[in-house]
Amino acid sequence: MTDVVGEPVARVVKAPAGATGVTRVVNAPLPTQYGDFEAVGYQDNDRGDEQMALVYGDIQAEGMLVRLHSECLTGDAFGSTHCECGPQLITALREIVAEGRGVLVYLRGHEGRGIGLLAKLRAMKLQSEGLDTVEANLALGLPVDARDYRVAAEMLRDLGVRSVRLLSNNPRKRESLERHGVKVETQVPLLIPPCENNITYLRTKRERLDHYLPHLDAVVQSS
Repeated sequence: MTDVVGEPVARVVKAPAGATGVTRVVNAPLPTQYGDFEAVGYQDNDRGDEQMALVYGDIQAEGMLVRLHSECLTGDAFGSTHCECGPQLITALREIVAEGRGVLVYLRGHEGRGIGLLAKLRAMKLQSEGLDTVEANLALGLPVDARDYRVAAEMLRDLGVRSVRLLSNNPRKRESLERHGVKVETQVPLLIPPCENNITYLRTKRERLDHYLPHLDAVVQSS
């Protein structure tokens, strides 16, 4: 691509007919309450999803701080305390700004670990009736985690990110990025204090999905 992150004027590019992979469509400045980012919009030509990366500072360096954030309408937009997604999104943006450079890849199509919004709500209903997040997905005949990070790897390569320090507690994100050719130098924990509404969910993520959540130990011991 010929677009350069940091250019002040948005430019729109159409993907050629029959294109595969991702096409960078537009760069546009995106001022936020956390800092002034560059929004880079992509078209996933294989799935049809529209994707976005938020870029902060000069990212042409090794060991770039990167967050792959799965879309979560209930947590990101409505502040649900069923999960920690909203606080993770805010904390990741703040940490990237504090670092002075970095990328947040916001992955649409990842709602409910890839099962979609309505299926996620059905799973949440089952969780309110006693199932954990893994059991709920399986009870609906759905995969425990259907997410794929191919598009994230392609976006990072297009942005010129050569290696990353990955802001995540999920080992599968690291494994997937590496499988798709992105070097992960280290994984940086993104630990959010639990609350009464999400402690069971977080324990399940640690015990059944291998998420790195050592800060739950004190909560487990005192409960």
